[in-house]
Amino acid sequence: MNYDKLAKEIIQEVGGEKNVTSLVHCATRLRFTLKDNTKANKQKLENTEGIITVKESGGQFQIVIGNTVPEVYDAIGKNSNLLSDSRTKDDSTGGKKGNIIGQAVDIVSSIFAPLLGVMAGAGILKGLLLIANNVGWLDTAETTYIILAAAADSLFYFLPLLLAVTTARKFEGNVFTALTIAGALVYPSIINLKAEGIATTFLGIPVTMMSYSSTVIPIILAVIVMSKLEKVCQRFIHESVKNFVTPLISLVVMVPLTLIVFGPFGVNVGNAIADGIVAAFGFSPMLAGAILGASWQVLVIFGVHWGLIPVFINNIAVNGQDGVKPASTASVFAQTGAAFGVMLKTKNKKLKALAGSATLTALFGITEPAIYGVTLRLKRPFIAGVIGGAVGGAIIGQAGTKAFASGAPGLLTLPVFYGPGGEGFMGLILGIVTAFVVSAILTYVLGFEDPVEVDETEGSPKGSETTEKNDEEILSPLDGKVIALSNVPDQVFSSEAMGKGIAIEPTSGRVVSPVNGKVSVAFKTKHAIGLVSDSGAEILIHVGIDTVQLDGKYFTSHIEQGDQVKVGDLLVEFDIDKIKEAGYQVVTPIIITNTPNYADIQPIEKESINEQETLLGLKAYSSDKEKIA
Repeated sequence: MNYDKLAKEIIQEVGGEKNVTSLVHCATRLRFTLKDNTKANKQKLENTEGIITVKESGGQFQIVIGNTVPEVYDAIGKNSNLLSDSRTKDDSTGGKKGNIIGQAVDIVSSIFAPLLGVMAGAGILKGLLLIANNVGWLDTAETTYIILAAAADSLFYFLPLLLAVTTARKFEGNVFTALTIAGALVYPSIINLKAEGIATTFLGIPVTMMSYSSTVIPIILAVIVMSKLEKVCQRFIHESVKNFVTPLISLVVMVPLTLIVFGPFGVNVGNAIADGIVAAFGFSPMLAGAILGASWQVLVIFGVHWGLIPVFINNIAVNGQDGVKPASTASVFAQTGAAFGVMLKTKNKKLKALAGSATLTALFGITEPAIYGVTLRLKRPFIAGVIGGAVGGAIIGQAGTKAFASGAPGLLTLPVFYGPGGEGFMGLILGIVTAFVVSAILTYVLGFEDPVEVDETEGSPKGSETTEKNDEEILSPLDGKVIALSNVPDQVFSSEAMGKGIAIEPTSGRVVSPVNGKVSVAFKTKHAIGLVSDSGAEILIHVGIDTVQLDGKYFTSHIEQGDQVKVGDLLVEFDIDKIKEAGYQVVTPIIITNTPNYADIQPIEKESINEQETLLGLKAYSSDKEKIA
């Protein structure tokens, strides 16, 4: 793989450096925050060698790479200024903020993603030391154990310092000032005030001393406020002294403020969240484990799993163990089993090879290739994985398995679940094995639509003739003004990257079915509908530009995925005025997403159109030879 070439292509297709607000990476994804997502060519990126898929979730433009994401990230650093801390304000701000949940997910993922690699390594080492001590190979008094324990525990003990760095980078604060504030929280004399129970005040104000080693929320809150304070100082303090006066003010204000306000608030909120989730497991560990085991990979797809990671870390920091995280491991091994089932079942050589490699990768905790490349793409295997994850999660929850260190679930991190006496560890093993086996069997039994293997020398499916396709007319799903696709203010549509078609500026807020067929995709955000006609045309109706950001607001859906529809059936209603007031255009592309299956697609030549009038003419190939040519 030429990482430099791939890096340059990615930078270009996300809209160039000036369109990037921030970039971080996790175990498998490049996570961009873009100023304008419409400038990114998602379709071209998905078709680029080295990229598994592209997802837009949680306010981020996520490019799924797989195991080689660190190499691609480094190549982007070499071929651009995107990873430089010296970027100007104009280059690093101005992106769309999205909804509150999206912003929260973006913040948490940006802060924690850079630490995942070393956190996993330290977690594995900590787990191995627990096993070595429990089976009598190493004693905690031995210097070998002490040295290795320091290597394993230092990240978690000094976690506030590491989070200070990533939070400062996210909010454009001074990294070294943030580190100094975090260092004050774990300064020996501050720790002694807590340990010795000394009554503490600051200028007569009582200070409730807390233990800040391994904490998450206090330093994040402190650095966010610090970054805002710095910007105020930079605005009003003279340039000749601001480089040292600004850090002085930040330290004098933020350290006491953190100890008085953010520290106690953050620690207590973190404990309350952790107690709530632990209480759910206490009420019914089997049910709670089943829910988490079923839903974890779904949460990963949408990027909202980041909201639970601080809870896992907080539980381990405060209690020395966490009873929530183990059930998520079942979900990982369930999707692994589903991919394995596909490998056994499929007769397509390319899919078999992909499923095999994805299975191996997923065993070590990297599930994106298995999910996006195999199970989610084939639908039923993903559902089988959800069921298997629920069964395995229920077993793990009932066994009372605990995690004693952090690390992404996978074969290498199993030691982090081995605690004193090995309690609950065999339940974990039984749970992940069950999740794997149940998912594999269900995938094999339920089956899936096996892609037809194409004979590249002939250009047609092996052992079969190309199905004859008839000419077809697509009727208008809307009333409105007809607009050429090339004039749509969205590069993905106007470039015909998703297929040929036409667009309509609607004059009434309703979408009706343009064909007799089936609803293939009913988006949760209600802004788009995918249809497959009885004759095989695949149609995407996308109401508005970037209206996914509305998260369903001002839309009313009248259909569900899988519904059979007839011409004229009401699909969706929407409020044109409200959508425009929210700052979005309502121009609606109608795309034939399987364009290559047709010899020609002819839009109607009219300025305006009514519902159920002819909109597009689809001309079939006259022969297989014509299609191949």
